[in-house]
Amino acid sequence: MPDSHPPATPPASVLAGMAVAALGGLGIAGIYSWSGGTLGVPCLLRSTTGLACPFCGTTRMVAALLHGDLASALLFNAPVLVAATVAGYVWMSWVLERHGNRRLRLPRPRLTPVGRRRLTGALIGLAVVFMVVRNLPWEPFTVLGA
Repeated sequence: MPDSHPPATPPASVLAGMAVAALGGLGIAGIYSWSGGTLGVPCLLRSTTGLACPFCGTTRMVAALLHGDLASALLFNAPVLVAATVAGYVWMSWVLERHGNRRLRLPRPRLTPVGRRRLTGALIGLAVVFMVVRNLPWEPFTVLGA
């Protein structure tokens, strides 16, 4: 039987997958924090090339958030922190909409298929630019390196 859901909301399996991924990330960051930074997931790109990818520093960012240190979290990877915050908000709005909660309905933009493609392209472009800029070897860009 197909998953019935309100228009503009993903199927329950996608929402559940997003929740599992977020909980997994929290778990990895918790283990990293608990181990004092000795256990974690190394970045394959950084391990092989020495270059920081757009996601480098994310585990440390979440670990800093678990300790309530927003300033450090922003230094480790501000773009991912902003993206994760937006994704969490949109996820919550989808969940509330799927469960028919009319009293607590979160506003969100509705994107057309063309708008989704443009947003995806823009986000990929921004990630590439961030990766290039954070790997520049001089000040003030060195502060962006994870």
